[in-house]
Amino acid sequence: MTVTSSSTWTEHIEDYADQVSSRLADITAAARAGELDPAVELLVGAIERGAVIQAFGTGHSEAFAMEIAGRAGGLIPTNKIALRDVVLRGGRSVEDLGGAALERSGDVAAELFAISPIGAGDVFIIASNSGVNGSIVGLALLAKQHGHPVIAVTSLEHTSRVEPKHASGLRLSEVADVVLDNRAPFCDATIEVRDGVPVGAVSSITAAYLAQLLTIGVAETLARTGETPPLYISANIPGGDEHNSVLEDRYRGRIRRDA
Repeated sequence: MTVTSSSTWTEHIEDYADQVSSRLADITAAARAGELDPAVELLVGAIERGAVIQAFGTGHSEAFAMEIAGRAGGLIPTNKIALRDVVLRGGRSVEDLGGAALERSGDVAAELFAISPIGAGDVFIIASNSGVNGSIVGLALLAKQHGHPVIAVTSLEHTSRVEPKHASGLRLSEVADVVLDNRAPFCDATIEVRDGVPVGAVSSITAAYLAQLLTIGVAETLARTGETPPLYISANIPGGDEHNSVLEDRYRGRIRRDA
């Protein structure tokens, strides 16, 4: 079978491109209208105080945290919290990482909070397409209880149609101070190929776009005040490691850069 000969395949390419581009355009328009400004203000405030941005996501939403913390063109005062930290730095076994039980557990949030380098003034930005898993809601609640602002990145369409898994009965969007809608549809995927099974998920793309818009907004706001934004440059160019190391030293012990 020659895949490129299929007109249906070509139609699906066009359909998916439209699904993605229309959502990115909607986020762009919202950003121009100021929808992201409250989140940018919180993030800028944290950096100006010498604090750190704590990013968290589970499952495929961990990709959002990776866009926020520790990448070229990204902000240096950022820390990524991950479920596997309870194995790397806590008392859990590797077997605990299998399946979805840990992601859905509200109890793991306290473990994550206790072993993470969280300081006064830090701001949390938490991504979850569904916004209902126990670990996600649990960490957001703990952050709020300790006085940390929380920014949520979630699908408002999806989260409104599923039941919360945290004992509080709350969704991430109901806990956060600022909520950013990633514009993903219910079930995330956008195209039906056959028998009602959808493909073409979009939340990773739209969430990554939001992460980059936030980073740009923070950097531009800091630059406008006369400060040089603390940004990574690629470690794969001459002088990259040296540039990054000097800035990372300012936050030694408060940010982690694990493999």
